[in-house]
Amino acid sequence: MAGQDWFEKDFYATLGVAKDADATAIKKAYRKLARTNHPDANGGDDKRFKEIGEAYSVLSDAEQRKQYDAVRAMSGGGARFAPGGGGSGFEDVFSSMFGGAGAGGGTRFPPGGGAGGPGGIDLEDLLRTMGAGDTAGGRGRSRFGGFGAPRGPQRGADVEATTRLGFREAVTGSTVTLRSPDGSQVTARVPAGTRDGQRIRLRGKGGRGDQGGAAGDMLITVQVSPDPVFGRTGDDLTVTVPVTFAEAALGATVEVPVLELDDGRASVGTVRVKVPAGTPSGRTLRVRGRGVRTTSGQGDLRVVVQVAVPQRLDDEARAAVESYAAATKGEDPRAGLMSQARGE
Repeated sequence: MAGQDWFEKDFYATLGVAKDADATAIKKAYRKLARTNHPDANGGDDKRFKEIGEAYSVLSDAEQRKQYDAVRAMSGGGARFAPGGGGSGFEDVFSSMFGGAGAGGGTRFPPGGGAGGPGGIDLEDLLRTMGAGDTAGGRGRSRFGGFGAPRGPQRGADVEATTRLGFREAVTGSTVTLRSPDGSQVTARVPAGTRDGQRIRLRGKGGRGDQGGAAGDMLITVQVSPDPVFGRTGDDLTVTVPVTFAEAALGATVEVPVLELDDGRASVGTVRVKVPAGTPSGRTLRVRGRGVRTTSGQGDLRVVVQVAVPQRLDDEARAAVESYAAATKGEDPRAGLMSQARGE
């Protein structure tokens, strides 16, 4: 970016932050604006998206921000160095900085840019006081606030993107296609076992670098839709399995669904699980090695037992339940509950 652009563009206004905003506030503002104005978003503005990325690229870099602030301060945030002597020029800016007097109130530089006569200013000396060193033969460079100094290659800004996958796609891994800041399509591989909210970094797929600098990265946030049967805790899959009262009380072996993760696909199979006699509703039974598979290993399947209560009973079933109630009349499952509640 040329110095002229820095005079003309108010990057703080572009991001909607104060000039003393810290790095966290700048990053937060950029992410919010980038999501709203991304070309893939509803009502996204490609031109506005690029302006936001440009502003963030400068303000997120401490050195560039320092140089930008200095350049803007030299002209009160909006002056332009017009070529050919039109408008405000270097002489007027240096005059306001150093209080020099000359024709029209501006500091005058002698012809040729060398040492001046009486009342003149030696430009080389001036640049040296600004940290330039020897300017003879083009060896020095002005360092005052970065103005006039070749910036060199600048890395492009990182950009944010979001993609949504189904639960089973996230478990097995998937390939997604997104749009990069320059409008081209980017294909990314989401690895098997990706969690909801996990971020994936694509190197070199972000904002374009300046003056030959490397491109930034694309940071993809993966949102995972819930599954009607399976859930996830870490790398463990979870499934809630209803059992009858008789199965929970007497014990039983039941079939439960499981995801078969072969050849990068998720099909539904079954596994037999033993429910011990006297299993209460809510107890978790574990099946080893049948959970989410990642590069670090494979989790387990957690089977949550849920005792199903019948909604309707025929006469025979009701009689059997009443008989059971009579046989266990002396048992109180809530014994001690009130004492525990009172801390007794």
